[in-house]
Amino acid sequence: MRMTSQQTTTTLWRPTGPKELDLVRELNYRAWPPRLPEQPIFYPVLNEDYAIRIARDWNVKHDGAGFVTRFEVESEFLSRYPVQQAGGQTILELWVPAEELDDFNAHIVGEIQVVHEFR
Repeated sequence: MRMTSQQTTTTLWRPTGPKELDLVRELNYRAWPPRLPEQPIFYPVLNEDYAIRIARDWNVKHDGAGFVTRFEVESEFLSRYPVQQAGGQTILELWVPAEELDDFNAHIVGEIQVVHEFR
């Protein structure tokens, strides 16, 4: 967690494919695009290594490229989403319902940054 002058933020990561990253770029790296109908939940993850594994092993296979993004969200806002353990101890995610994504985006602090790229 990082302290800013106003609020404490939590660092989250998201493995993403090229199509989603293009949409993030169109939103000036300030927000995540709306979910598709078959995506009822937005899954940011709490661990960079887990995000790298998904981007490298899943996104590359399915989309030809995988990216890991990093971004900060107001910690107080995130407290409404219990941490979900999706597998091993380090496989931790937040499950944000698609209809809450606009509200989630409003609590992102700063820009969404691309920190790893796999092809």
